[in-house]
Amino acid sequence: MTDFATVEKGGPLTLIQDSGRRGQQHLGVSVGGALDTHAAGWANLLLGNEVGAALLEICLGPFAIRFRSATRIAVTGADCGWQLNGEPLQSWASHRVPAGALLQAGMARTGIRGYLAIAGGIDSPQVWNSRATTVGEALGGLNGAPLQTGDQLPYRGDSDGVLRQTPVDFQRSYTDQLELRLVASNQFEQFPEATRDNFFSQIYQVAPDSDRMGIRLSGDPLPEVPGHLVSEAVCPGVVQVPASGQPIVLMRDCQTIGGYPKLGHVYSVDLDWLAQARPGSKVKFVPGTLTESQALLIEQRQFFLGAAREH
Repeated sequence: MTDFATVEKGGPLTLIQDSGRRGQQHLGVSVGGALDTHAAGWANLLLGNEVGAALLEICLGPFAIRFRSATRIAVTGADCGWQLNGEPLQSWASHRVPAGALLQAGMARTGIRGYLAIAGGIDSPQVWNSRATTVGEALGGLNGAPLQTGDQLPYRGDSDGVLRQTPVDFQRSYTDQLELRLVASNQFEQFPEATRDNFFSQIYQVAPDSDRMGIRLSGDPLPEVPGHLVSEAVCPGVVQVPASGQPIVLMRDCQTIGGYPKLGHVYSVDLDWLAQARPGSKVKFVPGTLTESQALLIEQRQFFLGAAREH
């Protein structure tokens, strides 16, 4: 039976997300979806939900929600100091929630995005087969907007299932120093060799104006950036370099076409780490290969699909 949980504190940016809205990029609609697919995948897996079921992505916090009927939840991702009725709640684990319980998250202490899954998934309306919220396009979620205090989240009460904990080896502690692997783009050779060497030798910092569209990096400006090119399709993971010489890594709410020159594409599995990078975090790029990038992404997807079937 569908019930509703009431948001008692929406926080700065809490969004309903799932695995994204695919197949609409030709219409200019971004993919969207959870930025940290590892943490979101584990939140659903801990409850036996379908892969990609809708959950909450809570950026920074604080956040609070009250459940009208009993259910199970799972919390993963950033360390948000979760509490249930005032008692500390272990992260990377699932828990039973009694009727009327208040779940609270504080400010993220490490990482930046926490994930809250509810047994059966959040039952909000779908747009093009996805419940993901893309604020720039006002699609998905509840009216295409971040959650606000007083919003009602539809869910199905389910408190009888088993409880699980993510194995320690799969629980992530987020760091402020990242190394991202890069697959060179078809425009890589258009950058002078000295510019490419400069890019790989630098340690960048995550800029505070980063968002779900792109992670902006600050460092010594790259010299001799090629001029604007004919716009073409772009996707999450692309590293664009505008005239400022400061790279931007596109994320899941990015535009679908762009004319800035592109150095390459960050491994999809590395974007999960970048999604948790706080402003000021240090980022270094290293050369990678398309073969390795694809193999790691396939491995990650097969893991969650296989584990979901077993449950």
